[in-house]
Amino acid sequence: MPEENNGKTFRFNVCSECKSVCCQDAKPPLTKQRQKTIKEHIEKQKINIKQPFAREHYSYPLVDEHLFCVLFNKQTGKCFVHQVKPETCRAGPVTFDINFKTRKIEWFLKKPQICPLAGVLFEAPALFKSHFEAAKTEIIHLVQHLSADELKAIVKIEEPCTFKIGEDDLPAEVAEKLVLN
Repeated sequence: MPEENNGKTFRFNVCSECKSVCCQDAKPPLTKQRQKTIKEHIEKQKINIKQPFAREHYSYPLVDEHLFCVLFNKQTGKCFVHQVKPETCRAGPVTFDINFKTRKIEWFLKKPQICPLAGVLFEAPALFKSHFEAAKTEIIHLVQHLSADELKAIVKIEEPCTFKIGEDDLPAEVAEKLVLN
C-alpha cells in the first residue's frame, strides 16, 4: 500500500484546507484487508476510536450523529488514518461506476464546486494523470476484493456533480463474480 509522504502531498494539503464535506455522509466502502489495516493503525497510533466500522450492505467507517466519518478529526480537519485511509478516499476526487451492459468500469471526476482538489487536478495535466492512474489502481483493488452483493449496493449510490473522464474493461474476475459472462 503506497504511503502518501506522511500526508505532505499536494492532495493532502488541498484536502486539509478544504471546507467541503466529503468526510460527511460519504460511507466509503472497505475491504476486509483495509479494515484490518485501519484497525492496526488506530491501535498503533493510540487513537481513541472504539467502534470504527459499520455495515449496511457493505462495510464502511462508522459515522457520528452529524454523519461525519469517525476517522475524521474535526479539530484538525484531517483524517486520523490518512496514511491508510479507504481506497475511495485515496482515489478522490476520482470515483467510479460499473456499467453492467458494457462490462466496463467507468471513471468520473467530481466537479470543483464540491471538491476543490478536482479543480487543482483539472488545471494541472501532469498531476491529474499521475493521480488518475493511482486512483484507478486503488479502485480496481477495491472492486476486486468486494463481494458481488457489496459492489451492486455501492453502484446504486448516486454521485451527483461528477462527469465521466474515461472507462476501462472490467477485470475478468470482477465480471465473473458479477455474473456478466
